[in-house]
Amino acid sequence: MMSDTGEVKLRIRDRYVVQITPSFKCAGVWPRSAAHWPVPQLTWPHPNLIVQVKTEGFDLLSKDSVIMHGKQNSMEGDAWVMSFTDVENQLLYGGCRKRCLSILKTLRDRHLDLPGNPITNYHIKTLLLYECEKHPRDAEWEETGIADRINGILLQLISCLQCRRCPHYFIPHLDLFKGKTPASLESASKHVWRLSREILTNSRAFDKL
Repeated sequence: MMSDTGEVKLRIRDRYVVQITPSFKCAGVWPRSAAHWPVPQLTWPHPNLIVQVKTEGFDLLSKDSVIMHGKQNSMEGDAWVMSFTDVENQLLYGGCRKRCLSILKTLRDRHLDLPGNPITNYHIKTLLLYECEKHPRDAEWEETGIADRINGILLQLISCLQCRRCPHYFIPHLDLFKGKTPASLESASKHVWRLSREILTNSRAFDKL
């Protein structure tokens, strides 16, 4: 048992770390902090999908959160973190949304796995959801449009890195860059710009990236 963390982690043979995270499903419940979602004037997601998502609810995970670091918390060790993973995946049905996410994750792992971990796959997934709002029709997510969608998400990422803020999709007052250093975000923005420029200027960029 590892003692240097508030989470339950097991170190096995000094080679593997297994994290055990208790989780509770909150089905049929939607958190007040996400009550604004979806924004009324948007046409995505479809009303039926909205009902499905809110019926699915969310999960509560017992784990450390960077949001609580540095705060005086009388319930230290009893903090719960909301997770929307299941409903986020539901929102990505249709068109090539999931394929687009897979490509972006590969680009991130190959070219944006930087010191300090300023860009995670969850940042990518969050920005893809925002891109879905900007391009609501499934026709905009066909294979012929994947490059445009990827460029749009990378440009969003550059903007977020330069502003040093990446709002959570369902809880926008929650900054997903909290805890990241300004220097790491600035460096990351330059790396993303180089990657985006390569995709924009080289029609065969995906063949080598």
